[in-house]
Amino acid sequence: MNAPAHSLLVELGTEELPPHALDELAEAFARGICAGLEKRGIAAATAAARTLCSPRRLAVLVPQVATQQPAQTSEVLGPYLNIALDANGAPTPALLGFAAKNGLAVEALVRSSDAKGERFVARSEQPGQATAALVPAIVAEALKALPVPKPMRWGDHDYSFVRPAHWLVLLHGDSVIEGEVLGLRAGRMSRGHRFHHPHPVHIVDADSWLDALRAAKVLADPAERRARVRSEVARVAPPGGSPRLGDALCAEIANLTEWPVAIACTFDRAFLTVPQEALVMTMETNQKFVPCFDADGALSEHFIGVANIDSRDPARIRQGYERVIRPRFADARFFFEEDLKTPLADQMQALREVTYQQALGSVWDKSLRVAELARVIANRVGADAALATRAAALSRCDLLSRMVGEFPELQGVMGRHYATAQGEPAEVARALDEFYAPRHAGDAIAQGRIAQVLAVAERIDTLAGIFAVGQKPSGNKDPFALRRAALGLARTLIEGGLALDLRAQFDEALCLLPDSALAAGLPKAKDGKSAPLDPGPRRAALAAELYDFVLDRLRGYYAEQGIGGEAFEAVRALAPAGLADFDRRLRAVVAFGQLPEAAALAAANKRIGNILRQGGAEAAALVQADLLEAGAERELAAAVDAARADITPLAAQGDYVGLLKRLATLRVPVDRYFDEVMVMAEDARVRANRLAMLADLRGLFLRVADISLLPTAQ
Repeated sequence: MNAPAHSLLVELGTEELPPHALDELAEAFARGICAGLEKRGIAAATAAARTLCSPRRLAVLVPQVATQQPAQTSEVLGPYLNIALDANGAPTPALLGFAAKNGLAVEALVRSSDAKGERFVARSEQPGQATAALVPAIVAEALKALPVPKPMRWGDHDYSFVRPAHWLVLLHGDSVIEGEVLGLRAGRMSRGHRFHHPHPVHIVDADSWLDALRAAKVLADPAERRARVRSEVARVAPPGGSPRLGDALCAEIANLTEWPVAIACTFDRAFLTVPQEALVMTMETNQKFVPCFDADGALSEHFIGVANIDSRDPARIRQGYERVIRPRFADARFFFEEDLKTPLADQMQALREVTYQQALGSVWDKSLRVAELARVIANRVGADAALATRAAALSRCDLLSRMVGEFPELQGVMGRHYATAQGEPAEVARALDEFYAPRHAGDAIAQGRIAQVLAVAERIDTLAGIFAVGQKPSGNKDPFALRRAALGLARTLIEGGLALDLRAQFDEALCLLPDSALAAGLPKAKDGKSAPLDPGPRRAALAAELYDFVLDRLRGYYAEQGIGGEAFEAVRALAPAGLADFDRRLRAVVAFGQLPEAAALAAANKRIGNILRQGGAEAAALVQADLLEAGAERELAAAVDAARADITPLAAQGDYVGLLKRLATLRVPVDRYFDEVMVMAEDARVRANRLAMLADLRGLFLRVADISLLPTAQ
């Protein structure tokens, strides 16, 4: 008979939890509770468990949790038969001792087989425990497993947690589960809003907990709280205004409030002379306010604060919000006006005093390398080399501005504003901001061509330099964010359509590094000195390693687009020089894979590859027509010649889709050839000629990718 089931509620009340970590803590806590129930075999609808939290509590509500753990079967492995029984089949002392140790007669033992043979096993069954007896331990385990990097202690005991804990509610249905966690005795008394309902809240049963807290001015469901934040912001939005409330800001505000109430505010319009990015960052990042924009998308003087209290005098709260933002805006205006007094280019010399990396020199040194790379790359992709060089030279100058010193997140943004105000060409000013893109996952690449050139040059220099000094990523460690840089580089080349030989460009970047940087990454001898440096081979090896490192980042990039690993490896096998070309080939291979002929031709290419590996050394240099036999062999030779003539202009144009579609027409003559022709003929000249024709056929496909790596027909 199944044990009755009720909802299980676990609530741990604390001091205010860190808002950035609250969602992660709540989700981990819910996972831990569900895992603890499953580990003990307690029947529960864990898939329907609800992750609940507020700034002052972590909670989990699991429906249909059985009141009793099922019977627990234990199994102890005993000796194998050759040890347990003597020559006459009688129990040996080893078996007798095993049975006695487990409190069983020899006759009660069962036999079980594994890879090593048959052995005796002691099996026993114990009645399951009551769920209530197991829950405190489950809660303790879940809390211990939470991602809390720096737990704190409070009072005079040894307990530690992310914040001091003050109350504990454990309810199974309407019954209190007796137990103690973090020094707190479990009960049914929760707590409401700190100001609106500072008294204990009596919880009748697990399923009524949310409603009881709601009545006490606490929205304990984070989704409900986020929805209220949005509705409150919309309620007080100025007429014609458009509040900007992103998901991250909404979640953070919700994690700071238990009963969100929006307050409409304004600031002095004179502050709008400051670049709006600085004002928005101050509002969103520092104060958790919601900025409002006008119909044209420009920042307005309106903003919205979200309080954690439904005040009888909201004007007082409004005054407080407006008062706290005024000095920060005043600081931003002062920094901006002072920065404008110094031309951006005048900051270049000061970059000599800013170290980039010990072996790679100063930020000035890096800027010179990037400028040279930008000049070369611009010429290769048809961009204005003078503008690209100027943008590269100015790209780091805003690092020394007062505004970026106060708001490091505005690096690049302020460079654009200063360059525009000081008369730099529009493309240069735009590039100073855009070349940082993509800044994060999902962000677009730089849109301007000069910005794309600078983005590529910057990332190539960074990757080349850090790899050269031996600081490439290892495991989870990537202090220079090289994986992100590599993906940004690859995306810019692909999505920007920049035709660039990546290996050659890495080699040129490595040539710009001082030999001391190349030597810094070499292993040290026992005397602490590096081995003698030969720059040429060192650069070649690093360029190849960097090319592979970038390609490794593309696997996930294409997987997110639904492109499988087989197609990716088929193109990677040819290691195309340019990533834009790599992308065109890959998409052609994906299109080819949808054709009905694809699987059979992939199998044929695989077969040809195996044949050529076995006898390719015997292949003739050229196919001799007089050695071809009539029938399938001559038919395939003619089809290969015709296909070669057709695909040559397609390959020159980079029309890989058309090229592979044309090669797909070879399926019939290829199938007939393998059905009727013995490639490894006894006549050495005929055999060499046939191998040459197969190599010729395979070479046509290898103009795009190694088709043999695609899925083949079963």
